[in-house]
Amino acid sequence: MVSEADLNAYTGLGPLHVMGERRPPHVFKNIPKHEKMTTLPHALTPFTWLGSFFLFRLRRLGRYALFFVRSFLLIFVWPLPVAKTVQQVYFIGMKSVSVICLTAVFIGMVLGLHGYYTLVKFGSEGVLGAAVALTLIRELGPVLTAIMLVGRAGSAMAAELGIMRISEQIDALETMDINPIRFLVSPKLAGALISLPLLTAMADVVGIIGGYLTGVLMLGISSGIYFNRVQSSVQMADVTGGFIKSVVFAIVIITVCCFKGFYTHEGAEHGAKGVSVSTTSAVVVASVLVLITNYVLTSLLL
Repeated sequence: MVSEADLNAYTGLGPLHVMGERRPPHVFKNIPKHEKMTTLPHALTPFTWLGSFFLFRLRRLGRYALFFVRSFLLIFVWPLPVAKTVQQVYFIGMKSVSVICLTAVFIGMVLGLHGYYTLVKFGSEGVLGAAVALTLIRELGPVLTAIMLVGRAGSAMAAELGIMRISEQIDALETMDINPIRFLVSPKLAGALISLPLLTAMADVVGIIGGYLTGVLMLGISSGIYFNRVQSSVQMADVTGGFIKSVVFAIVIITVCCFKGFYTHEGAEHGAKGVSVSTTSAVVVASVLVLITNYVLTSLLL
């Protein structure tokens, strides 16, 4: 009579349990090969998948954080990348002025139009200036500037770094003992930290002017009342909160877009298609993170 322990030792397959089912010894030799693997019970499979998903996202978040820390600290390594930073300020800031102003003026006009017809129902159309100014300075100014910057500059950065990766230019920099993050990413981060607050301030001013065009020139509100409400309602804390948001948004945009382009070769696609996938992913992820970060910062700043 062969015992279970002897059969286990002979086959080397462990206990006579496969996929949660106990099999008699005489059919053990007919077990298919794919069933001879140690598997988890079916009840644990969803938890295993969920745990793997969160661990992967946590590792990716850690890589984003380390990528940002390295990029930020390398800004201050001597010699300072002044010339490259100026180039990035021109590319990120100066070349975005037209699209930011165009967006802001129409957003201000829409706010003035909707705000007027809402406030006139309560006889409070005189506070239109305060409504437009606070909405732009606290929320729409920083958020819309960041979203437009993702589409105009962030996508270009992701594509540029992705092409440099697949063409092995980044590998060439490493071969020449040049830190590619310091050479390619740190100037972009410095340029964005300088440019985005300035673009946000410009968007706020242009948006308030857009509200003036609608409320005063088209709908007949007194210009003195409009600007008096703007001056009396806006506090320094509102302006500071908008600048804090713009700085955080700059960090999010540059970190995500540059990370996606820098590590294009780690994606499922390669070559030109890999660059397109990385660029699209960078724009989508950065835009969503801007909106999520905006909610978190608004909750903390109120």
